Amino acid sequence: MELTKKSHACVRLEKDGRTLVIDPGAFSEQDSAIGADAILVTHEHPDHFAEDRLRAGLEANPAAEIWTLRSVAEQISAAFPGRVHTVGHGDTFTAAGFDVQVHGELHAVIHPELPRITNVGFLIDGSVFHPGDALTVPDHPVDTLLVPVMAPWNKVSEVIEYVREVKPQRAIDIHDALLTDLARPIYDTHIGNLGGADHTRLASGDATRV
Repeated sequence: MELTKKSHACVRLEKDGRTLVIDPGAFSEQDSAIGADAILVTHEHPDHFAEDRLRAGLEANPAAEIWTLRSVAEQISAAFPGRVHTVGHGDTFTAAGFDVQVHGELHAVIHPELPRITNVGFLIDGSVFHPGDALTVPDHPVDTLLVPVMAPWNKVSEVIEYVREVKPQRAIDIHDALLTDLARPIYDTHIGNLGGADHTRLASGDATRV
């Protein structure tokens, strides 16, 4: 597969002429879902779920479909009947030729006084794992872990321990729109030196084979 990093938590995966997009949210490009054959959304927060991005993707490709959890599906399924599928932890499905496993149930704790919403992670072709906003450890080996490197709900020590627990061959940063250019070398150094995996940071638009 070829993985292209888009802004923040959005990535595009391409294989055999088909394209899968994960989390085209409000921090990602306006056209981040354009050209997608399948779209996955991990949860309802606007930096992961932007209805205008989803609508643009579905309208550009009448055969495109979405797989997501119930809280997102309820907001968009009426506009695209039959094209929005609700999934949850333990489900498996095929989307545009990609085999997908669903792992996880809840968003990470932001603060004890804030209720936790649902969140799922997606393991693509048994290789690439996008956890959304959680530090979910799949019960399956992971080759490439997409690491939510900077968020209101985490700190760098937790990110490092997460990489260590998952034990991927490679860790690629996502969820990085809040991270300033001044801070990036600090995160790169700590995660790269302590995570135990090959650590890569891609700029928006950069691609790599996975």
